[in-house]
Amino acid sequence: MSAHFKIWFEASRPKTLPAAVVPVMVGTALASAHHGENFIRAGICLAFALLVQIGTNFANDYYDFVQGADTAARVGPRRAVAAGLVSPQVMLLATWLVLGLAFAVGLLLVRECGWVLLPIGVISIVCAIAYTGGPFPLGYNGLGDLFVFVFFGLVAVCTTFYVQAGNVMPDAIFSAAAIGLLAANILVVNNYRDKETDGLAGKKTLVVRFGRKFALWQYGLSHMVALLCPPVLWWSMEYRWPVLLPLLLIPLAVSLTHRLAASQEPSERIVLLGATARYLAAYGVLLSVGVVLG
Repeated sequence: MSAHFKIWFEASRPKTLPAAVVPVMVGTALASAHHGENFIRAGICLAFALLVQIGTNFANDYYDFVQGADTAARVGPRRAVAAGLVSPQVMLLATWLVLGLAFAVGLLLVRECGWVLLPIGVISIVCAIAYTGGPFPLGYNGLGDLFVFVFFGLVAVCTTFYVQAGNVMPDAIFSAAAIGLLAANILVVNNYRDKETDGLAGKKTLVVRFGRKFALWQYGLSHMVALLCPPVLWWSMEYRWPVLLPLLLIPLAVSLTHRLAASQEPSERIVLLGATARYLAAYGVLLSVGVVLG
């Protein structure tokens, strides 16, 4: 792997990419359960989701440096612009190139499924910038968690389901909410780690506003609510027992919550960030297998 490629690969933040892959996987599994799967459209959704996620990460790298949130005092993984590996101008250009490519990919779905998808795609791309940029950056005003829940949960799962099945059903909405909560948990751990430096930079995340105890409750309750989704699908939506497979993750959810509560060092929270992303991936795989078999 060349040094140049490694810099850009690291800047894409691969540990966060399950937040883009899992919603498309779950939405496609649900469409399959309704006998509506279309793997070409699912592939387009996946490409769009990955490009928006990477574009958001590039924008975050640029705007956090410009606004002073990423400095030498930062305790998390290095950021390309703050570390001097990529100039701010080049990172901003890369952001627009990736998001422009995402828009072009999204137009393929608009052609396939109608103009109703165009506003969803445009808003997703605009919010990728608005997460840390613009006059009212969402991540700096305590709305980052809501952004992730909506776009990497509700929008991503339900849109993937819609472009294949042609409508949106209650089981897709429940599953989307579960995925959105677990995707937001990745951000919770990130902000939990960065509480002090974010506060100094004026980045008013929920952890900065309400403290680490609040964030810990948010993290644990998100796990709990997400794990209620499979029983709801089984009990009230005519799915069979395989849909309960995600409940195998209960011990891991408890363990991760206890580890976050006990963590003291940034290095521990960096490890937990990756573990939380892997948990989301595991949950998504088990839920997808469960709805197809069930």
